[in-house]
Parts: sequence; structure tokens; C-alpha cells
Amino acid sequence: MVSLLVLTVTGYGWSQYQDLLDGIDRSDALRSDAPKSASGDTNILIMGLDSRLDENGDPLPPEIYQALHAGDQQVGGYNANVLMLVHLPGDGSRATGISIPRDDYVSLPGVPDGIAKGKIKQAYGFAFDQEHRKLVAAGVTDKVSLEQQSRDAGRREEVDTVAQFLGGVPIDHFVEVTMVAFYQLAQVVAPITVCLKEDTRDSYSGANFHRGYQQIDAVQALAFVRQRRDNAHPQLNFTDLDRERRQQAFIISLTYQLKQAGTFLNPVRLRGLIAVAKQNIAADTGLQLLSFASQASSVTSGNITFTTLPIVRFGTDPAGEDVNIVDVPGIQALVRGLVGPRVPTPSPTSTVPGPGSAASGTVDVVNTTNRNGLAAALEHALATTGFTSGVTSNGRRHLSTTMIYYPGPGSAREAKTLAGMLGGLPTEPDSTVPAGHLRVVLGADYTMPAALASGDSSPATSTPPAPGSNQNDAGPADLNSISGGGIPCVK
Repeated sequence: MVSLLVLTVTGYGWSQYQDLLDGIDRSDALRSDAPKSASGDTNILIMGLDSRLDENGDPLPPEIYQALHAGDQQVGGYNANVLMLVHLPGDGSRATGISIPRDDYVSLPGVPDGIAKGKIKQAYGFAFDQEHRKLVAAGVTDKVSLEQQSRDAGRREEVDTVAQFLGGVPIDHFVEVTMVAFYQLAQVVAPITVCLKEDTRDSYSGANFHRGYQQIDAVQALAFVRQRRDNAHPQLNFTDLDRERRQQAFIISLTYQLKQAGTFLNPVRLRGLIAVAKQNIAADTGLQLLSFASQASSVTSGNITFTTLPIVRFGTDPAGEDVNIVDVPGIQALVRGLVGPRVPTPSPTSTVPGPGSAASGTVDVVNTTNRNGLAAALEHALATTGFTSGVTSNGRRHLSTTMIYYPGPGSAREAKTLAGMLGGLPTEPDSTVPAGHLRVVLGADYTMPAALASGDSSPATSTPPAPGSNQNDAGPADLNSISGGGIPCVK
């Protein structure tokens, strides 16, 4: 939806933009006194509801339920099963998407339904239920009014819960998407190319995919982003965290393909996307897409990195329900490193690098530690130093020492400058590094310099796992970040 902005410079684009704004459901759920992002930055919370109903609370057509392969209106509820914070920097640098695992066990600030702690996805449903009962008791009988006022209560509590959990991060806007909206959007843009590392099959979600690149339709797309188990290949050890990666990979692939295919210049497809948005998508009243058109255009070009927040281990709550045990201070430090305010970083000579200085070239970062999100946090911190953000990845084995590699003598000066910014790291030539690039391999000894982290030591100082917990219980280690601009292969 945000990508429609590339058309707003034309008369046709303007008319379509107005059509979208006039038709999309709007909500006043955001608190007027809530903090706002500074320096032109924008934070948008995307909430994907588990509801099998439309935006008015009505059942869907039977053929839709059959296609969804997820039950009918009696299944699901008002849980926010997808939670993703998208950070658009005001300076046009690389955007960041942060996936929040839906079962993270957190405090609920509004104590909805008298519940002080629960899964982060439940904040919406608990508040919806509380408000709905309150309205009925007050004599409200209009179905649409009951639905929308109850949803606004759910939206407000979900936004407040996420903001508190992430350490007071401002949430400037939100977009709410239902399951049927996702399916309908996929119908408009299908086929969609995705890539998987292994064959996989799951009767629960309907997933049945082969290894490698493949084109999928709308029904398969829904199965792709919902899969969290494999009943044919148990050795793959699927978890809910793999589902987060699937969602990220799908968004990256979809955005890449829409851009490559010129979809935003195709009137038929564009009208189809807008029609879906008007039926089953809601947003806050203050969301004016033109206000961040340049950032959105950058995102459609792949200038975004997605990070999944780590967990300490899988556990249970006092009621015996499965939850994710999380390190809240560590999460908040990681998020500050990813979306916190950036400041110009001094070079070793205490001057800010300028054009033509040694702070140039593309920096690729490899994380060989068990601290998820470290590579993406470093790329974010380097964004205003003169270096260009490159590719983030994970090493196959954990290393103890952090190193900077450069392609040859011609890049030694840039490597030395980067080494100084990162606290005097060792450098070494490596012929496998592409020309014009530097490669930072983060080892166990790495600590984010205070100047880069705006006075905060970032993810490196997160609280260790609880005594007796097993860090490996958190599932696959390769969960920290993937970048846009192509079609990533995932589990």
C-alpha cells in the first residue's frame, strides 16, 4: 500500500491515492499525548489479525474460508498474530523492519480483562473483549459501532503494549491487516516467487513446497507465511520463529517483484490493490502517505533490513500456556541500536568524515555470535558515517575475535578508518571481499562503541539468559536479519 506513493507525481496516481484515502477504514486509536519520532523519522506498527472476519466483523464468503485453509468464522479471534515495526529514517537511509514474535510473554500496560501479563499478541483481544462487554452493558446495539469501538480499544492496547515492550519507542502510525486482506492482495499480484532451503510439507497450514525457487499462488502464499511446523520432515525442527522469517522473506520477495514488474504503473493491478485495501485494511487517521513518499520509494527499491527479536527460551506461563521467555532489557537495548537516534560518528582524529574521506565504501557485516540482531544494529549505526550499508549475514560457526577484512592495498585506508570507528579492530586483506567493500566479522569479543550507539552499548550488553536456561532452546540461531533487494532463501 505504501508503495503506491511512487505514482503520486502523476494525475492518475493522485486520483488513485485520493481513492485509497477516501475508502480505507480510519481509526483514532493512537493516543494524542503519545511520544512522536524526531528528525523526520517514522515508525509504523503493522498488525496482522488472526480474525476470520472482515473489518466490520461479518463472516466471509464460504469460498474464501475454503481457500484460506484456516477454518471458518468460529476459528481464530482478535489476536495480533503478526506484529512488525517498520522504521523509516527521515534522512533516507536504510529502513528497518522488526518482527516481534507473537508469543513473547510481556506486561500489558492497560491490564485488559484484569490480565497484567500475557502473550504480546493477546493485548488486542483482551482489550477488545473488555470494551465490547462494556459497550453492551451501556446499551450499545449497533453492530458496526460495537465492532469498531471494540477494535479501537484493541488497537490502542496493542500499540501501548508494543511501545512499552520495546522501551518507549514512538509509534507514529499503525496499519491493521486481516487474514483475508493478505489473501486478496496475494490474488492481485500472484504468481509470487519465493525460495526455500529444503523441501517442506505441513498439513495444518497446507504448505507443500520444494527446495529452491518457485512461483506460488495466493492460497500457497497464505500457507507459506503461516507454516510453523513440518509433519513430513521433523528433523527441520520448525518453530514459530521460522514463521517470522517466512513473513519477512515474503515481503522482501513481493516488494522486489512488484518493482521489477512495474506493477505500480499498471492501472489494473493498482486498482485491484486499492480495492483490497479499502475492504479489509485499517489505519490511523493521521497516516498521510505523502508525508513519507521518499522513504517509501526507497523501501520499494529494497533499502530495508528485517530483524527478528530474539528470545531466551521457550517456556510456559502460570496457566501452563506455551510462551516465549524474553530478556526485556536486552530487547530494548537491541531496539535502541536499530531505531534509536543516530549521531555523526567521529573518525580516529575526532573529525566527522566528509565527502572524499576514507569513510567510504560498502560495509558487509557477518555475525558469528549468538547475539541476534548485532549485524543489523551495526549497519544502522554506521548509516551516517559515510559508509554504505551492505549485506548482513550469519557465520556458520561462532568466532571469538572480531576482524575487518578488505580486498587489497587500495582499500587499506578505508579499513583503517572503519577499524578506528569500531574501537581499534584488527584489519586484514582478503581476496574474497568484493572491490569497494569491507567485511566486518563480529566475534564474541565485539562491543558496540558508545559513540556509535548514542551513549548506549546496544545489544552487546544485553542481560544474559536466565539461570538454568538453555540458549539453544530458542530455536534456529540464524534468526537475526535479512536484507531487501532480491528474493531471499529461507527455511
